[in-house]
Amino acid sequence: MFTGIIQSKGDVVEVHSSDKGVVLVFSCNDLDLSDCSIGDSIAVNGVCLTVTELKENSFTSDVSQETLNCTNFSDLKKGQNVNLERSLRLNQGIDGHLVSGHIDGVGEVISIDKEGSSTRLKIKVNKDLTKYIAKKGSICINGVSLTVNSIETNIFDVNIVPHTLSWTTFGELIENSKVNIEIDIIARHIEQLISHDSNSEIDISTLGKK
Repeated sequence: MFTGIIQSKGDVVEVHSSDKGVVLVFSCNDLDLSDCSIGDSIAVNGVCLTVTELKENSFTSDVSQETLNCTNFSDLKKGQNVNLERSLRLNQGIDGHLVSGHIDGVGEVISIDKEGSSTRLKIKVNKDLTKYIAKKGSICINGVSLTVNSIETNIFDVNIVPHTLSWTTFGELIENSKVNIEIDIIARHIEQLISHDSNSEIDISTLGKK
Protein backbone atom coordinates (compact mmCIF):
# COMPACT_ATOMS: atom_id res chain seq x y z
CA MET A 1 0.00 0.00 0.00
CA PHE A 2 0.99 3.62 -0.59
CA THR A 3 -0.30 7.07 0.38
CA GLY A 4 0.02 9.07 -2.84
CA ILE A 5 2.59 11.39 -1.26
CA ILE A 6 5.57 11.48 -3.62
CA GLN A 7 8.93 11.08 -1.88
CA SER A 8 11.22 11.82 -4.82
CA LYS A 9 11.45 12.16 -8.55
CA GLY A 10 13.57 9.64 -10.43
CA ASP A 11 14.67 9.02 -14.00
CA VAL A 12 14.36 6.12 -16.39
CA VAL A 13 17.99 5.19 -17.02
CA GLU A 14 17.60 1.91 -18.91
CA VAL A 15 14.82 0.20 -20.88
CA HIS A 16 15.33 -3.43 -21.94
CA SER A 17 12.81 -5.55 -23.82
CA SER A 18 12.11 -9.01 -22.46
CA ASP A 19 10.02 -11.96 -23.63
CA LYS A 20 7.33 -11.04 -21.08
CA GLY A 21 7.43 -7.23 -21.20
CA VAL A 22 10.27 -4.87 -20.33
CA VAL A 23 12.94 -4.46 -17.67
CA LEU A 24 13.27 -0.90 -16.38
CA VAL A 25 16.07 0.68 -14.37
CA PHE A 26 15.29 3.85 -12.41
CA SER A 27 17.60 6.34 -10.74
CA CYS A 28 16.39 7.38 -7.29
CA ASN A 29 17.79 10.88 -6.72
CA ASP A 30 16.62 11.75 -3.18
CA LEU A 31 14.81 8.48 -2.41
CA ASP A 32 16.51 6.69 0.50
CA LEU A 33 17.13 3.04 -0.38
CA SER A 34 19.43 2.28 2.56
CA ASP A 35 16.91 -0.10 4.15
CA CYS A 36 15.37 -1.32 0.89
CA SER A 37 15.63 -5.00 -0.07
CA ILE A 38 15.07 -7.16 -3.11
CA GLY A 39 11.33 -7.88 -3.28
CA ASP A 40 10.25 -4.56 -1.76
CA SER A 41 7.59 -2.49 -3.50
CA ILE A 42 8.10 0.99 -4.95
CA ALA A 43 5.38 2.95 -6.75
CA VAL A 44 6.58 4.47 -10.02
CA ASN A 45 4.08 6.96 -11.47
CA GLY A 46 1.54 5.22 -9.25
CA VAL A 47 2.34 1.69 -10.46
CA CYS A 48 3.40 -0.79 -7.78
CA LEU A 49 6.65 -2.41 -8.94
CA THR A 50 8.80 -5.05 -7.26
CA VAL A 51 12.51 -4.35 -6.80
CA THR A 52 14.51 -7.08 -8.54
CA GLU A 53 17.97 -5.49 -8.32
CA LEU A 54 19.41 -2.75 -6.11
CA LYS A 55 22.34 -0.41 -6.47
CA GLU A 56 23.29 2.61 -4.37
CA ASN A 57 21.13 5.12 -6.26
CA SER A 58 19.04 2.96 -8.58
CA PHE A 59 16.74 -0.04 -8.70
CA THR A 60 15.51 -2.45 -11.38
CA SER A 61 12.00 -3.82 -11.91
CA ASP A 62 10.34 -6.21 -14.34
CA VAL A 63 7.22 -4.86 -16.02
CA SER A 64 4.74 -7.32 -17.53
CA GLN A 65 2.94 -6.86 -20.82
CA GLU A 66 -0.31 -6.56 -18.86
CA THR A 67 1.08 -3.57 -16.97
CA LEU A 68 2.26 -2.00 -20.23
CA ASN A 69 -1.25 -2.43 -21.64
CA CYS A 70 -3.00 -0.90 -18.62
CA THR A 71 -0.72 2.06 -17.83
CA ASN A 72 1.27 4.82 -19.53
CA PHE A 73 4.46 2.75 -19.14
CA SER A 74 4.37 1.88 -22.83
CA ASP A 75 5.32 5.53 -23.44
CA LEU A 76 8.24 5.62 -20.98
CA LYS A 77 11.53 6.63 -22.55
CA LYS A 78 15.11 6.71 -21.32
CA GLY A 79 15.75 9.99 -19.50
CA GLN A 80 12.10 10.57 -18.60
CA ASN A 81 11.29 11.68 -15.04
CA VAL A 82 8.97 9.61 -12.85
CA ASN A 83 7.28 9.98 -9.45
CA LEU A 84 8.55 7.62 -6.73
CA GLU A 85 7.07 6.46 -3.43
CA ARG A 86 8.16 3.57 -1.23
CA SER A 87 5.49 1.35 0.27
CA LEU A 88 3.67 2.37 3.45
CA ARG A 89 5.13 1.26 6.78
CA LEU A 90 2.81 0.46 9.70
CA ASN A 91 4.40 3.18 11.87
CA GLN A 92 4.01 5.78 9.14
CA GLY A 93 1.26 8.42 9.07
CA ILE A 94 -1.08 8.75 6.10
CA ASP A 95 -1.11 12.27 4.70
CA GLY A 96 -2.77 11.42 1.37
CA HIS A 97 -5.14 8.46 1.05
CA LEU A 98 -4.74 4.69 0.79
CA VAL A 99 -3.40 3.78 -2.65
CA SER A 100 -2.87 0.22 -3.89
CA GLY A 101 -0.58 0.89 -6.84
CA HIS A 102 -2.98 -0.95 -9.18
CA ILE A 103 -3.91 1.33 -12.07
CA ASP A 104 -7.57 1.43 -13.13
CA GLY A 105 -7.09 3.29 -16.40
CA VAL A 106 -5.14 5.86 -18.37
CA GLY A 107 -6.46 9.41 -18.57
CA GLU A 108 -5.64 12.21 -20.99
CA VAL A 109 -4.79 15.78 -19.97
CA ILE A 110 -7.06 18.03 -22.04
CA SER A 111 -6.20 21.41 -20.51
CA ILE A 112 -3.70 23.04 -18.13
CA ASP A 113 -4.63 26.46 -16.76
CA LYS A 114 -3.09 28.75 -14.17
CA GLU A 115 -5.44 29.87 -11.39
CA GLY A 116 -3.61 32.27 -9.12
CA SER A 117 -0.62 30.40 -7.74
CA SER A 118 -2.16 26.99 -8.51
CA THR A 119 -2.60 25.02 -11.71
CA ARG A 120 -5.87 23.41 -12.76
CA LEU A 121 -5.72 20.17 -14.75
CA LYS A 122 -8.67 18.80 -16.68
CA ILE A 123 -8.42 15.09 -17.39
CA LYS A 124 -10.57 12.88 -19.59
CA VAL A 125 -11.10 9.26 -18.56
CA ASN A 126 -12.96 6.24 -19.83
CA LYS A 127 -16.67 6.56 -19.01
CA ASP A 128 -16.51 3.27 -17.09
CA LEU A 129 -14.46 5.03 -14.38
CA THR A 130 -16.70 8.04 -13.85
CA LYS A 131 -19.02 6.29 -11.39
CA TYR A 132 -16.05 5.98 -9.00
CA ILE A 133 -15.04 9.65 -9.22
CA ALA A 134 -16.86 12.07 -6.92
CA LYS A 135 -16.61 15.79 -6.30
CA LYS A 136 -14.28 16.35 -3.31
CA GLY A 137 -13.36 12.67 -3.38
CA SER A 138 -9.82 11.31 -3.58
CA ILE A 139 -8.08 10.19 -6.75
CA CYS A 140 -4.51 9.18 -7.58
CA ILE A 141 -2.89 10.60 -10.73
CA ASN A 142 0.59 9.36 -11.69
CA GLY A 143 0.98 8.28 -8.07
CA VAL A 144 -0.10 11.61 -6.55
CA SER A 145 -3.02 11.80 -4.10
CA LEU A 146 -5.35 14.61 -5.17
CA THR A 147 -8.86 15.90 -4.51
CA VAL A 148 -11.42 16.08 -7.31
CA ASN A 149 -12.78 19.59 -7.78
CA SER A 150 -15.64 18.65 -10.10
CA ILE A 151 -16.64 16.07 -12.68
CA GLU A 152 -18.87 16.38 -15.73
CA THR A 153 -19.57 13.40 -17.99
CA ASN A 154 -16.10 11.79 -18.31
CA ILE A 155 -13.97 14.87 -17.55
CA PHE A 156 -12.79 15.85 -14.08
CA ASP A 157 -10.48 18.55 -12.81
CA VAL A 158 -7.98 18.91 -9.98
CA ASN A 159 -5.91 21.78 -8.60
CA ILE A 160 -2.14 21.43 -8.23
CA VAL A 161 -0.44 23.65 -5.64
CA PRO A 162 3.05 25.05 -6.43
CA HIS A 163 4.88 22.59 -4.13
CA THR A 164 3.28 19.57 -5.81
CA LEU A 165 3.93 21.03 -9.25
CA SER A 166 7.64 21.38 -8.56
CA TRP A 167 8.13 18.27 -6.39
CA THR A 168 6.47 15.87 -8.86
CA THR A 169 6.49 15.42 -12.63
CA PHE A 170 3.28 17.43 -13.00
CA GLY A 171 5.29 20.44 -14.14
CA GLU A 172 6.27 18.45 -17.24
CA LEU A 173 2.72 17.57 -18.31
CA ILE A 174 1.36 19.04 -21.52
CA GLU A 175 -1.99 18.77 -23.25
CA ASN A 176 -2.62 15.21 -24.50
CA SER A 177 -0.21 13.74 -21.91
CA LYS A 178 -1.31 10.30 -20.74
CA VAL A 179 -1.54 9.81 -16.97
CA ASN A 180 -2.12 6.78 -14.75
CA ILE A 181 -5.41 6.86 -12.84
CA GLU A 182 -6.23 4.93 -9.68
CA ILE A 183 -9.69 5.46 -8.25
CA ASP A 184 -10.41 5.54 -4.53
CA ILE A 185 -10.01 1.97 -3.28
CA ILE A 186 -13.05 2.42 -0.97
CA ALA A 187 -15.31 3.17 -3.95
CA ARG A 188 -14.09 0.03 -5.69
CA HIS A 189 -14.86 -2.20 -2.70
CA ILE A 190 -18.28 -0.63 -2.10
CA GLU A 191 -19.26 -1.49 -5.67
CA GLN A 192 -18.04 -5.06 -5.19
CA LEU A 193 -20.07 -5.37 -1.99
CA ILE A 194 -23.24 -4.08 -3.61
CA SER A 195 -22.92 -5.97 -6.89
CA HIS A 196 -21.67 -9.29 -5.45
CA ASP A 197 -25.18 -10.69 -5.36
CA SER A 198 -27.69 -8.48 -7.15
CA ASN A 199 -30.50 -10.77 -6.05
CA SER A 200 -29.87 -10.33 -2.34
CA GLU A 201 -30.73 -7.29 -0.30
CA ILE A 202 -28.23 -5.78 2.12
CA ASP A 203 -29.69 -4.42 5.35
CA ILE A 204 -27.19 -1.69 6.18
CA SER A 205 -28.56 -1.38 9.74
CA THR A 206 -27.28 -4.88 10.54
CA LEU A 207 -23.72 -4.36 9.31
CA GLY A 208 -21.19 -4.67 12.14
CA LYS A 209 -23.71 -6.32 14.49
CA LYS A 210 -23.46 -9.89 15.75
